[in-house]
Amino acid sequence: MNPIHRLLTISALALGVAMPLGAFAQVTMDHSEVSLSHQAAMTDGVVKKVDLTNGKVTIKHGEILHMDMPGMTMVFAVKDKNLLSTLEPGDEVKFLVANEGGKLVVTDIQPAR
Repeated sequence: MNPIHRLLTISALALGVAMPLGAFAQVTMDHSEVSLSHQAAMTDGVVKKVDLTNGKVTIKHGEILHMDMPGMTMVFAVKDKNLLSTLEPGDEVKFLVANEGGKLVVTDIQPAR
């Protein structure tokens, strides 16, 4: 075995001991679970659009801490279409969103006070 081949073999073995195989695993996050660092809480928002027929509401919202989501404008499905019956574009609200099977769903929405 030539010196270079020997050096490469020893280096590979040393690397295998120093860095277990787990160090090469890809880290992924499962966003289907609520972060343990933040409990679900009401989020401030402004209603931009109400789609009563399809049970959806567009809300410009602040940071949703328990979802680790920055503020943005997005369309949410609602758990119960009756939640939308009194909403109009421009209404300031507080709402609660949950991840149900990978889909973000508004489970409660109330006028902001």
